[in-house]
Amino acid sequence: MKIEVMLYATLSQYLPTGSQSHKASMECADGVTVGQVIDQLGIPKPHPTMVLINGLHAGEDTPLKEGDLLTLFPPLAGGHRSSCPEG
Repeated sequence: MKIEVMLYATLSQYLPTGSQSHKASMECADGVTVGQVIDQLGIPKPHPTMVLINGLHAGEDTPLKEGDLLTLFPPLAGGHRSSCPEG
């Protein structure tokens, strides 16, 4: 089956060769899960913390279907509230 994958920020380096604009088409086995696609792309752990399928949040154990759009974002860094200027 064919799916679309979009990888952002530091994850874009794991797109297949020839991909453009953070997006690639991939052939996958029927019933493949998000986690299996992440592994197939060679993305190391910790895996992405924001996973979307067709714009909806999903987990690594979620199976994909023909034509799905899998979007992955890397872990995002954040500051502590105490490090922000008070005002």
